[in-house]
Amino acid sequence: MNGDPCLLSATELRGLIVARKISPVEITSAVLARAEALQPELNCFITLCGDEAMAQARAAERKLMAGEALGLLHGIPVTVKDIVNTSGVKTTFGAVPYKDNVPTEDAVAVARLRAKGAILIGKTTTPEFGSKCLTDSPLFGRTRNAWDACRSAGGSSGGAAVAVASGIAPLAIATDGGGSTRIPAACNGVVGLKQSNGVIPHSQALDVFGNQTYVTPTTRTVADTALMMQVMAGEDPVDPWSIGVPVPDFVGTAAPRGDLRRQRILYCVTPPGRPVSAEVAANFKTSLDRLAGLGAELEEFSGEGFDIEPIWRAINHTVWRTRFAKLAAEHGDELSEAFRRQLALATEVSGVDYQEAMFARTALFRRVQSLLARGHLLATPTLTRTALPIEQDLFGSIEIDGAHFDSVRPNWFPWTMPFNMTGHPAVSLPSGFARDGLPIGLQLVGRFRGDAELLRVSALFEASSDLLSRWPE
Repeated sequence: MNGDPCLLSATELRGLIVARKISPVEITSAVLARAEALQPELNCFITLCGDEAMAQARAAERKLMAGEALGLLHGIPVTVKDIVNTSGVKTTFGAVPYKDNVPTEDAVAVARLRAKGAILIGKTTTPEFGSKCLTDSPLFGRTRNAWDACRSAGGSSGGAAVAVASGIAPLAIATDGGGSTRIPAACNGVVGLKQSNGVIPHSQALDVFGNQTYVTPTTRTVADTALMMQVMAGEDPVDPWSIGVPVPDFVGTAAPRGDLRRQRILYCVTPPGRPVSAEVAANFKTSLDRLAGLGAELEEFSGEGFDIEPIWRAINHTVWRTRFAKLAAEHGDELSEAFRRQLALATEVSGVDYQEAMFARTALFRRVQSLLARGHLLATPTLTRTALPIEQDLFGSIEIDGAHFDSVRPNWFPWTMPFNMTGHPAVSLPSGFARDGLPIGLQLVGRFRGDAELLRVSALFEASSDLLSRWPE
């Protein structure tokens, strides 16, 4: 094989491995070398598993040469966000009090990737417990954007998106509780899917019935996302929402075949009263034109009822307070001010407030269902502007086209939080670049459990441009 294996997709690597044109040892050695070279600049790893990864790669090569049956991801490198359990490998949750925590078993999603031959090369950065849209922590510092070191990686799965965008590894396990996969995917120009509730079992959720967090794939291409979904999806007794959910042919469905004729896509640029930069709005119009060029029928929908950050916060921060109040009392000096302030906000939420937010969550689900009865998909910008400055404070103001707004969440990512609450599949796709060279993302939302069809549309959209040819310098 000619060329750098770090610049190949998992789908391409899989074909080369099966054909014995490249070995798992070559691939793993190359991505580890790239990780070592880029880590000082990007700071996207908390732990690198060099020795363990090379041992796995040698075992994978022996199996390949012996002609044994190979898993779907045999010999392909993967990273795992350091909030997802990995047996025998530190899982710190991005928090100083957990800096030496070593789980005794894998999360279900990790175990499934390993069982199909994926090779874990490292644990990627996360803010403490995945608690914000920026990736920094007292444990490791700041993770930098793959395209501009002066910009944030987004969050909370910033390390996962940066590792994929910079060619360190083609596959990454991330998580998404309010946009934590899609936000950094948009910031770094990669594919970030938050699947439907129950499609991938969540074995670490404490309130599995009220859960609105997801263990997710992050990749550079839609085909690679389909590969990960094929392996990670399927019922498991730890997650009741996964029981009885069939696993479709994600890989076959996600091939960019056919067109979007007879598909109606409902779109909205921003909820009423929320800002959007001129560049993002222009890129969104171009993206809609690309969808129409594929045959889709477009119809605008009202964003009324989607400005739901207070509802999301009432639920999420109450969960955090319940989980972490004791930790904050015992280790407050080791935790960031932003994390402690979010816990303090939850003290203002009563039990009645929490239940009213759950009622509003149901109403939101029904609102989305009514829209998707009229159309096949929803389309929005993923973010209202490109990646924020590297020094951005969660509680600081956000600047959009020279204007300043006093809250980051509802003004930067109003469109990601709703679909964590409703459970519909939502994906951020690279849709272009701003004048300063930073990526912009398009969010598509599918029907409940319509993940495979969402990937099919995503593959067609991806194939309608040549964005995959562009890499960060």
